[in-house]
Amino acid sequence: MSPAGSIRDIVRGVPVFPEDMPPFDPAVAPASPIGLFHEWLQRAVDDGVAAPHAVHLSTVGDDGAPDSRVVILKDVTADGFQVASSKDSPKGRQLVANPRAALTFFWPAAGRQIRIRGGVITGTTEENDADFQRRHPVARALVLAGSQSSVLQGRAELDSAVEDQVRRIEATDGPASTTWTVFTVAPDAVEFWQADQERRHTRLLYSRFGAGWRQEMLWP
Repeated sequence: MSPAGSIRDIVRGVPVFPEDMPPFDPAVAPASPIGLFHEWLQRAVDDGVAAPHAVHLSTVGDDGAPDSRVVILKDVTADGFQVASSKDSPKGRQLVANPRAALTFFWPAAGRQIRIRGGVITGTTEENDADFQRRHPVARALVLAGSQSSVLQGRAELDSAVEDQVRRIEATDGPASTTWTVFTVAPDAVEFWQADQERRHTRLLYSRFGAGWRQEMLWP
């Protein structure tokens, strides 16, 4: 059996959607996607959806090819959806060079997906430092070591660098990072997708329209 056939056999019998999923009526959706996102996120938390704040962040590299990884949502403000990273990391460099991004939340236990696209706003020095100081000491130490995505010679190299920076953090009053940055994805479009067992999925798209939002239903 070919590897492709083996994978096909493995995935074919995997259930796609849960039997019970929350209802979604676009007719009563809030005027703003931020309001609906808040409702969906709160429902996900209340229902015990695993890591509902984990989100796929998609950027574009210097070669024009897409790049994607999972990060943690920091906050949602009137400006948009906030994530954070060192601006010297691959995703940070990509966001600085091409300040547009896409975010995708997927909550299989609820049969829900949220897709966001828009321009990217860079945080102020005060915002960046405040977010950095809220991080766990080891998380800060990794940023201060300044080697994210570089080739690692071994675990000992990592442990030594982290220990050095943790000692530095403990010996000072919270050293700042010159690279840690809060990136806000200011949405131009937000789509809410609710699964249906018969594949008649409900899709509601919010698009920027003047100072507000236009709502449109989309075919599955």
